Amino acid sequence: MAALILPSDWIKNWDKSGKNEFFQFFQDLAGKPSSNEFVKDLQTALYELCWHVIQGSLKVDVAAGLLADVLELRDDMPSILADVFCILDIETGCLEEKHKRDHFTQLVGTCLICVPDGMLKERLDPETLESLGLIKQAQQFNQKIVKIKTKLFYKQQKFNLLREENEGYAKLITELGQDLSGNLTSHLVLENIKSLIGCFNLDPNRVLDIILEVYECRSEHDEFFIPLIKSYMCEHQTLCHMLGFKFKFHQEPNGETPSSLYHIAAALLQHNLIALEDLYVHLLPLDSSIVEEHKREILEAKQIARKLTMVLVPSEKTEDKEKEKEEEKNEKPPDNQKLGLLEALLRIGDWQHAQSIMDQMPAFYATSHKAIAIALCQLLHLIMEPLYRRAAVPKGAKGSLMMPLWSKQALRPAESFDDLSRGVFTMLCYLGPHLSHDPILFAKIVRLGKSFMKEYQSESRQDTKDRMDSLLSCFLSIADQVLLPSLSLMECNACMSEELWGFFKLFPYQHRYRLYGQWKNETYGNHPLLVKIKAQTVDRAKYIMKRLTKENVKPSGRQIGKLSHSNPTILFDYILSQIQWYDNLITPVVDSLKYLTSLNYDVLAYCIIEALANPEKEKMKHDDTTISSWLQSLASLCGAVFRKYPIELAGLLQYVTNQLKAGKSFDLLILKEVVQKMAGIEITDEMTVEQLEAMTGGEQLKAEGGYFGQIRNTKKSSQRLKDALLDHELALPLCLLMAQQRNGVVFSEGGEKHLKLVGKLYDQCHDTLVQFGGFLASNLSTEDYIKRVPSVDVLCNQLHTPHDAAFFLSRPMYAHQILSKYDELKKAEKGNRQQQKVHKYIAACEQIMAPVHEAVVSLHLPKVWDDLRPQFYATFWSLTMYDLAVPHNAYDREVNKLKMQIKAIDENTEMPLNKKKKEKERCTALQDKLQEEEKKQLEHVQRVLHRLKLEKDNWLLAKSTKNETITKFLQLCIFPRCVFSAIDAVYCARFVELVHQQKTPNFCTLLCYDRVFSDIIYTVASCTENESRRYGRFLCCMLETVTRWHSDRAVYEKECGNYPGFLTIFRASGFDGGNKADQLDYENFRHVAHKWHYKLTKASVHCLETGEYTHIRNILIVLTKILPWYPKVLNLGQALECRVHKICQEEKEKRPDLYALAMGYSGQLKGRKVHMVPENEFHHKEQPVRSATPGTLQNGPGNTGKPAVTAAASTGKAEEGAVEDSDKSKDKSQAVQKTASKNSTAANKVNNSNGSSTPNSTKGSKEKEDKEKTTKEKKEKKDKNPGSTPEAKAGGKDKQKEEKPTDSKEKTPKADKDKRKDDKKEEKSKIDGKSAEKEWSKERDVSNDSKTKEGSKVEKSAGAGSMKSLVPRSEGVESEREQKRRKLDTHSSPSHSSAVKVSMA
Repeated sequence: MAALILPSDWIKNWDKSGKNEFFQFFQDLAGKPSSNEFVKDLQTALYELCWHVIQGSLKVDVAAGLLADVLELRDDMPSILADVFCILDIETGCLEEKHKRDHFTQLVGTCLICVPDGMLKERLDPETLESLGLIKQAQQFNQKIVKIKTKLFYKQQKFNLLREENEGYAKLITELGQDLSGNLTSHLVLENIKSLIGCFNLDPNRVLDIILEVYECRSEHDEFFIPLIKSYMCEHQTLCHMLGFKFKFHQEPNGETPSSLYHIAAALLQHNLIALEDLYVHLLPLDSSIVEEHKREILEAKQIARKLTMVLVPSEKTEDKEKEKEEEKNEKPPDNQKLGLLEALLRIGDWQHAQSIMDQMPAFYATSHKAIAIALCQLLHLIMEPLYRRAAVPKGAKGSLMMPLWSKQALRPAESFDDLSRGVFTMLCYLGPHLSHDPILFAKIVRLGKSFMKEYQSESRQDTKDRMDSLLSCFLSIADQVLLPSLSLMECNACMSEELWGFFKLFPYQHRYRLYGQWKNETYGNHPLLVKIKAQTVDRAKYIMKRLTKENVKPSGRQIGKLSHSNPTILFDYILSQIQWYDNLITPVVDSLKYLTSLNYDVLAYCIIEALANPEKEKMKHDDTTISSWLQSLASLCGAVFRKYPIELAGLLQYVTNQLKAGKSFDLLILKEVVQKMAGIEITDEMTVEQLEAMTGGEQLKAEGGYFGQIRNTKKSSQRLKDALLDHELALPLCLLMAQQRNGVVFSEGGEKHLKLVGKLYDQCHDTLVQFGGFLASNLSTEDYIKRVPSVDVLCNQLHTPHDAAFFLSRPMYAHQILSKYDELKKAEKGNRQQQKVHKYIAACEQIMAPVHEAVVSLHLPKVWDDLRPQFYATFWSLTMYDLAVPHNAYDREVNKLKMQIKAIDENTEMPLNKKKKEKERCTALQDKLQEEEKKQLEHVQRVLHRLKLEKDNWLLAKSTKNETITKFLQLCIFPRCVFSAIDAVYCARFVELVHQQKTPNFCTLLCYDRVFSDIIYTVASCTENESRRYGRFLCCMLETVTRWHSDRAVYEKECGNYPGFLTIFRASGFDGGNKADQLDYENFRHVAHKWHYKLTKASVHCLETGEYTHIRNILIVLTKILPWYPKVLNLGQALECRVHKICQEEKEKRPDLYALAMGYSGQLKGRKVHMVPENEFHHKEQPVRSATPGTLQNGPGNTGKPAVTAAASTGKAEEGAVEDSDKSKDKSQAVQKTASKNSTAANKVNNSNGSSTPNSTKGSKEKEDKEKTTKEKKEKKDKNPGSTPEAKAGGKDKQKEEKPTDSKEKTPKADKDKRKDDKKEEKSKIDGKSAEKEWSKERDVSNDSKTKEGSKVEKSAGAGSMKSLVPRSEGVESEREQKRRKLDTHSSPSHSSAVKVSMA
């Protein structure tokens, strides 16, 4: 019992206060309401009082008197006390102390007056009752109880069938079969039945059976028979057994249970006249049999699927089909009484009992039977009808009204969306994929979902929205478990697919793709029917794809469309797998997808993304140097499909963004293809000159002449792409991620990847950035662009964007802002004069660019701005080729094309007149647009050039040397931008030319060109493949300018003669323009140009000899690009040709791509041979007299360094003189040629030594300048005294005689020794000692091995068609010191260049 609630003090002080306190306590308890807790407290208090009596603590008579008073407090107190006595009876009966038992008996005996005998007899043991005298004998009492129970529960009333009269049953049937339409009630009929039973002595059970039989025949009168049975029978078990016997009667083989019996059983269940558990055991088949049948169905489905995927011989296929037909004939499904009862329950709307039956069976087993599914669908129709009529009926639709269920026990119809969760969603989940049996219900559910989503999206209150979230999740679950699987089982229902898309498009793509993923990867494995459908779909897809060609796109497309309406995920998965293997299927597949529904297009987008993200597929080929072909095929498909069809792009763009976030750049290929196809923006470095020229014009010229294919009708697709980017805020993130990923490809992603692949990924990343940025610039409005792109300092410093990419993104913004401000100023102050317009434009530029000038200061260290002004830096990075020049030729070319088209249209007699008219109008409109665009660009360029003319004086400060200024200009401006894009490469070359033409102070054009051409080895080696093409294009444009100046003295004098960029004496005071001798004259410029060509040859040979893949590939690409302007000198061209021929031989088997490049260049080079000239035609050998000697040259205010320009010129001359001198002896030394052929190995060693030390030789530029200065002094003396004295002639003859013998050992070694001594002294003062010693020791070792071979090298060079010398030797007249200097200067270039030429030959 519970804890004690009576204090022990009350018992001790019973007489004084305990009795009163006890009674008061009982009064308090009795006054409280009769709840379980208070009754329990009363029982506990009485129990404790009686226990004190049993223990002897309290006298029996005292306790009995108190109990008599207590029992009067409540009416139910005797019953409560009897319960307490019952418990104490059990407890005392188990005790060994007899006195306690006696105390209990005495207490009960004294209370007999208060507690009725009947209560005690019910609750006390017979032995206790006997001891109290309430019964005579306990044994007899027990026997009597058994007899009464037997009579009550087990004795059956027996009827004598002979006494029953048939008349009674006939009257009974008549009574039940009468017309029930009048005022007849079940109560009246029941009274008559009772009279018949009594009168004719009828068996009541048989009467009940007859009532059920009549009810079965008249099952439509539920409202009459149900009350009758309810009134007639009070025992549910009897009725249940009787129904069970009826069901068993129909369980014989081939027996069929009538539907009326199912109906009455369902009705009785609905009104709770029988229990389902009692009836369920009478029904067949057993649950275990149902489970086995379900497993068998799954197994059969899997076997069918496996057969469909197996390759079978035609004969085997026919045999299998015949077997299947025979099995279908033999199989007749047995009568399933459980399903019959379930159907009846659903028909009358008893969902509770129907759900209980369905729970006993495997999932979707019941609804897989069509009758059950249709009955459940009908029930759903009735429940959803009011809500559907209120919220979801489309405008103009009528539909037939449905009558509600009459039964009060049926589910209430849904009036609001909240009511759907009461039962509709549960029923749909039980229905599952078998909703396919009722397309009308399918459409109703979809329309309800659509209506709910509109309400959900328009709801503004947060509390209501939170409540609706649970309904949203329910609708999503229904879409996943019911709608999509049902669509799979519907046969080619395009209307349902479109209806479903109307619902799905209201979800974000993340929800939709989740649903498609479940549908594709899980749903088909959950249902046997869907397993079969999947296999059949794949089989049919194989059949179609085998026959799909370009010729039968239309019929095949229709078949694909039909198949896709129901099972798009399976179909597209197979099609995509085929495309990944066979890329030639892309075009016919894309064309055949025109019959798809909107939902199917969305599913296709998901399937493509899933295929791209497949973790089991490697995105690299096995050689780890190229991107896998399957990825390239899918990317091409993406571009074509998304352009042609209205598919949402958000998912694909987000996928690419996520991949970039994860540091993976492979999938940029997809973005590249999508932008190219949808926006018509191509990215290729293989542009022709005409295309490149067209790309520098306006948008119309770009579209007409800038791309390989005429891309038309991209307006809608580019708008869709733009909207997708802006709606999901992906435009700027994609740009920034691509800009950052360029370096990530090299430093993060490319750790273990092949160098070739890293280069390709870098190029892909960069090209896509350029392409994507171009798309944004041309498609986004000014406001959208400015709103999304932050300032350049934020891009670089906070968002860690590389400077070139930051300016690339900001450049369109500056152009937009300047034009907007210019238009604003024009409107504010009206004036049509050209001068006024220019001033307004300049004012607009200043207003817009002033913040940019301030922003760029933070991008570099402060010392950078000592030479370059931020204004110059920002101007360089903010302008484009569109701003610098108008491509008149390109405009004229496109206009002429259009004129030709118009002429061709006129001459075409087969074209209909209306089409002719349209085409002519189109061409004329394009022509007008192009001419208007050209005029507009011309005005713009004039304004820009005027602005630059005003700005140029403040561009370069040159606080340090001009050399430093040029270095910073090249490092921070030219080199980063010239490899950014093909147009930027042209822009950089043209900008350098423009800065020169503007006569910009402190800008040395010669230094700039010299730095560009002198050492290209490192630049070429650090480029990727595409960067090499752009760098080559940049060099080509630079060489074009140099060649133009070189080709004509008048052009040179006009464009360079009086310009500060061609000063050879640098003074602190700047350029005064008055001293013609300070300028580089035309002939010296030709020498410099030859020196640049020689430097390019030297660098090219070095790269080709390294054996490094990147060096060879890049230099071949660069050489191919500069082929129109280099090589121009015959001997340099021959040297290159020999070296490239060697590459072709070496790489043919090893590296086929290098072999292909080399062969291509070699063929083009041979074709250019006719344009090459001998060296003496390229530049004159005799040096004109100069008024200033090299010793007087200065470089800046501090005279800190030698001028690179003059040095460059003298270097070129020294090299040429040396080689020419050796060439002159060609006709006089046949024996030397034999020696050269014998000692070719030594020549190769010298060549290798020189080739490998080429990079290091660039470090000793100071030393070279000293040598070149000496050479110049010597040549000037030679010009004054060209050896006309007899002594000089005699000396020359003696020298010729000495050179005739084959063993000419003295000349070259002696010159080399002198050269080494002088070189060594100079190297010690200029270069670090250790590196110098290593380099010179290498040369010394090589030269010692080939002392006797220098002359032969010279002769070999001459024999290979080298230059002829016009500079005579005059050694006899000069002093010994002069002879040494002459020897040093004469042989410095051959030892460096002729050996290279020998090895190249």
